[in-house]
Amino acid sequence: MSDLLRLPPREPLQQTWADAANPLGLQGVEFVEYATDQPHALADVLQRMGFAPVARHRSREVMLYRQGGLNVVVNAHPDEARRAQLGAAGRPVISALALRVRDARAAFEAACEAGGWPVPPHAQVMELNIPAIHGVGGSRIYFVDRWREFSIYDVDFITLPQAVAQPPVWVPGLRFFGLVQYVGSGRSHDWIEFYRDLLGAQLIPDEQRYGIMPKGKLLAVPGDEPAQGFMLQLVEPEPFEPDGQERLQRIGLGVPDVLAAVQVLRQRGMEFVETAAAHTEPRGAITRTYLGSVVFELVHDARGQS
Repeated sequence: MSDLLRLPPREPLQQTWADAANPLGLQGVEFVEYATDQPHALADVLQRMGFAPVARHRSREVMLYRQGGLNVVVNAHPDEARRAQLGAAGRPVISALALRVRDARAAFEAACEAGGWPVPPHAQVMELNIPAIHGVGGSRIYFVDRWREFSIYDVDFITLPQAVAQPPVWVPGLRFFGLVQYVGSGRSHDWIEFYRDLLGAQLIPDEQRYGIMPKGKLLAVPGDEPAQGFMLQLVEPEPFEPDGQERLQRIGLGVPDVLAAVQVLRQRGMEFVETAAAHTEPRGAITRTYLGSVVFELVHDARGQS
C-alpha cells in the first residue's frame, strides 16, 4: 500500500472554507521556490541571508532552506534547471509561490473556475500531488493545506544530518512581506484583474507606499488573519525602456527594525545598495543583485514584532 494512503487525516474543515474577502481561504505563504542550475552558489547567498539548509527532496535535486517562518526551496532538478536557463540566461528565477489554504483541492478548483490555468500533475510514485495553477513567466502557484503538525516536507523531504527543523533566526521578526513582479507596458490592469479574480487581491491607493522602491501598483493579498496577508508589487518598464520578460523579480521580507536587520546581514556577508536613488533607511533596504538576478528587499513591518 502506498504511503500516500496512510497519511494522517487533515484537520476538520470549517463549515465554509472561503468568504467574499478571502475567496480561496488563504492562510499565508508556505514557500517561495527558485529554479536554478547554480544551486551551490544560490545556497551561499541564502545562507548569508540567514537561511539554513533543512532537508533534501527524496527523489529530486531540490533543497529546503528555512529561517523563522519562511521557507525557500531551491530546485535544481534537471528539467527545472533547463527551464531556468532557457528563460533567464542561466540565472536563478523565482519559479513558484506556494500558498497555505484551508482546503487545497477546493482552492485549486475555485482558482480554475475563476480563470486560472491548471498545471498538469507531475508527482512521481510516493510523492504528494500538490495542486497548482500557472503564474507569470512560466511560474506556478501551489495550494498547500498540510503545513501544521504534519506538512508536505514530512512526505517528500528527508531531514539533513545534524539539521534542526527550526534553525536559529538571524533576523528577529522576519516574515514574508511580498513579491515584486515585472510586467509588460500597459499590462498592470490585466494582472490586477488576474490577482483580484483568483486570490481576492485588492489594489492599494498610490499614496500608500512601503519600503524604498515605490514604483508600480501595490496589491494586498488577503489572509484569514492580518499577519497572513502579503503584498504584490507590479512594476512596468520605464518609458522608452524595452519590455523585458514578465517574471517574479524579487522577494520582499518584512522586519520590525530594518537598520538592525541590515547590520546583522552585513556581518554575514550581504551587501546592500547605497546610492542616491536607493539606500538603507528605517523604512527599507535592498541588497545588491547576486548571480545576475537574486535580490532581497527589506521592508519595515511591525507585524513581525514579537
